[in-house]
Amino acid sequence: MRRGVRIALDIGDARIGVASSDPHGILATPVETVRRGPGDLDRIAALAAELEAVEIVVGLPRSLSGGEGPAAAKIRETAAQVLDKVGDQTTMRLVDERFTTVTAERMLRERGKKGSKRRAVVDQAAAVVILQHALDLERETGNPPGRPL
Repeated sequence: MRRGVRIALDIGDARIGVASSDPHGILATPVETVRRGPGDLDRIAALAAELEAVEIVVGLPRSLSGGEGPAAAKIRETAAQVLDKVGDQTTMRLVDERFTTVTAERMLRERGKKGSKRRAVVDQAAAVVILQHALDLERETGNPPGRPL
């Protein structure tokens, strides 16, 4: 397992959920929900710097058949913009995010989060699901998850 903090992004049209791992790559935890708009990518870059992230994992939406549609193209574009902001100190990988929001919603419901409180943190929870899956996959296979941007 590679060492270093990783952050995950669940990029949406209205918000970006952010999660981070410990330096040993064992556990993903929620960090913040960043509202989309002016300064959003600067905030992501600042979080990557503050957390000394060695890698950013971005959830890439795929269809049930595994293909990519317009939503994936938008995510790739935003991910490239984030990578431009963070510079050379951080790498970026795209990982399959099918069902992560559904999984995050279910987890929050099971924990008793209701309505608006759940909506406020679902993006962070989805980022946690994306990152934890990536960490577990790397631990199981010995290979970095997903594909580099």
